[in-house]
Amino acid sequence: MDDATRLRARAISRAGGIDTALARGDIDDIVDVSLSEGLVLGLLRQGVHKYFAIFGHGSTDLGEVLRIYDEEGVTRTVNCRNEVEMTHAATALSWQYGETCAVVTSIGPGALQAMAGSLAAASNGVGVYHIYGDETTMGEGYNMQQIPKPQQGLFGQMGALMGQSYVLHTPGALRDCMRRGTGCVHHPYKAGPFYVLLPLNTQPEVTSVNLASLPGALTIPALAPADANAYGDAIKRIAAAKRPVIKAGGGTRGHDEMVRRLAESIGAVVVQSPGSTGVLPDAHAQNMHVGGSKGSICGNYAMENADLLIAMGTRAVCQADCSGVGYPKAQAVININGDLADLMHYANTVGLPGDISAVTAQLLDQITASNVFDPATKSDWLGACADQKQAWSKFKTERFGVPPMMDEAWGREALTQPVAIKIAADHAAALNAAKYFDAGDVQANGFQVIEDDRTGDTYTETGASYMGFSVSALLASAVADNPRYGVAFTGDGSFMMNPQILIDGVEHGVKGMIVLFDNRRMAAITGLQHAQYGKEFRTNDQVAVDYVQLASAVSGVKAVFAGFDDDGLRNALREASQHDGLSLVHVPVYAGTDEAGGMGAYGSWNVGNWVDDVQARYLKQKI
Repeated sequence: MDDATRLRARAISRAGGIDTALARGDIDDIVDVSLSEGLVLGLLRQGVHKYFAIFGHGSTDLGEVLRIYDEEGVTRTVNCRNEVEMTHAATALSWQYGETCAVVTSIGPGALQAMAGSLAAASNGVGVYHIYGDETTMGEGYNMQQIPKPQQGLFGQMGALMGQSYVLHTPGALRDCMRRGTGCVHHPYKAGPFYVLLPLNTQPEVTSVNLASLPGALTIPALAPADANAYGDAIKRIAAAKRPVIKAGGGTRGHDEMVRRLAESIGAVVVQSPGSTGVLPDAHAQNMHVGGSKGSICGNYAMENADLLIAMGTRAVCQADCSGVGYPKAQAVININGDLADLMHYANTVGLPGDISAVTAQLLDQITASNVFDPATKSDWLGACADQKQAWSKFKTERFGVPPMMDEAWGREALTQPVAIKIAADHAAALNAAKYFDAGDVQANGFQVIEDDRTGDTYTETGASYMGFSVSALLASAVADNPRYGVAFTGDGSFMMNPQILIDGVEHGVKGMIVLFDNRRMAAITGLQHAQYGKEFRTNDQVAVDYVQLASAVSGVKAVFAGFDDDGLRNALREASQHDGLSLVHVPVYAGTDEAGGMGAYGSWNVGNWVDDVQARYLKQKI
């Protein structure tokens, strides 16, 4: 079989792809292949040819097939040191670059680690294939690293709970597996991870496969409602509204133009989620920046005073809509979303299901035809919001001008996070670099600080708030067809979740920078503890880490200490970005109770001792 496998791989390589090879007759439609090779061929039909892998005893057969296909230039397999790290990298490759790829692990702990990491893809609607080894189908006894419980298919069940899964208990089911897989990872509105479980003994089993019948990547035309009454109901609500707000969720990424046109045509302001920053240019008069439990002065003002919510591509995450109490004066909702459950999340909703651009284009046509809209009638609303935006701009300027503050952990003055993040974000913009934000205080201050003019410049993993995502995401640029320099904004805690990127980044040629904001604590949770209970508890330690020395121990990494003032940080960023490879800048930052040290919080959240108040207000909501 090895010779036949290599001949097939070589024919595909020479033809420039499997579809061309099939069309020219370079490979037969019906072939006898191992299940492992059949899966690789099935993924090729969907354009999947990049793999992030940590091989183990549960994936050696698949690894052998990939070895041959890699040698023939058909696939590319990237070996990694941590399953969570490589899962984040795969998520970033699909999310940022639109390249669907696969993650390969063995049975047991590796699969569990990868499954944990897949929460980021699931939470942000990103399609990635996950291929895990699995227990044998013979039932001859416990397989090492399987879940030690006398029940069948437990990994498949866990995958089904996280997203969708398929256990290839029967090799002949490959076509169905591939059909269901593309329906998940290439879903146009709510993609997610698809888990393929490969039993150890079925991987080498030979089966007949009709390659021509294996499905390609799912593609469907953009959909919009055909019922004119739906648009009519929406127009009536827009016409009656005096204070409309558009909440642009993560689903609006890439639909920037339609969001802008709708806002301008009806006199609405736009409030962004952390995942949609840039959907409207930062300086646009109707851009009210982020809103939610952190939010901004202007974003939260718009949410709190709007009488009509136009929700676009949002799934109403607790921190984005203040746990359901973010719109206390809203009387009605127009929701544009492809997912039916998210579409009808709010009460008193006119739902317009489908592709955001297609739906909005039809709505705009109906608005023009109705001739009942004059954005000038919203001048009072737009003026009030503009005042709040000016207040936010003034506030930001003040925070960006705060001098270094005395910090207990450092025993000296250190930059505040808003100042340090602003300097690093401006440097990234000058490099035309993509920005990635990790969970925690860096992330929260970050989405309040950044000033993007388009989507795709910032990737903030707020869906799962997965510590270690940003640094791991840098690995995607080493695998992408058209890579972009990236800057990972991370805290000391998040960085230590996945420091393997230092090794894997060098191994695979990452060109990017890690900016490590070190406050020697879990500052986001410390701040929450102080806000709720007036005391902090077990969210810091006394262990100092020299991150420059740590990173410099890895050959090929350029590590620079930023010092304790803005000039030192700027010089360090310049020095690090001149390195042709992976660099790290260690930035000590202030953590404490002085409000000038952060960007503040402006909304509500149904956690801790705020629960009774938030839930009482939720009961009174009309939407």
